[in-house]
Amino acid sequence: MHGHRIGARAEYRAQEGQRVRESITLAEAFRGLKSLTVDLEHYTPGGFTRTSRVKYEVNLTHAKSVFRFQCPNGECIRGDFDLTEELAAAVAQRRTTVSGEKACAGWRSKTTVDKHHCQNVLKYQFTLRY
Repeated sequence: MHGHRIGARAEYRAQEGQRVRESITLAEAFRGLKSLTVDLEHYTPGGFTRTSRVKYEVNLTHAKSVFRFQCPNGECIRGDFDLTEELAAAVAQRRTTVSGEKACAGWRSKTTVDKHHCQNVLKYQFTLRY
């Protein structure tokens, strides 16, 4: 009997999920941080058309210090958006607001691996209180 092989996308997401689960909480990592509000906007490649927006207050006692968000492209391989370093830098500098954007560096689909990057865009804003 042959085992079921999971796809590259599922395998990557499982590995990243494990990395997140094994990280400490934001409250443990950033003891001086009292609140964090995150505003995320996903855009199509090129950043011209917004496809979704989420704004929320992060629960610091439960959210993990590996601070990453999934790419909205359901076919994306080895992509997603890791904002761990951006958040750590903001806290280290005691910034109260931080904004930026990242393009997904994953592959558009399993048929385009090594040919076409996903390039979906995540625009983010953090509002931090100490």
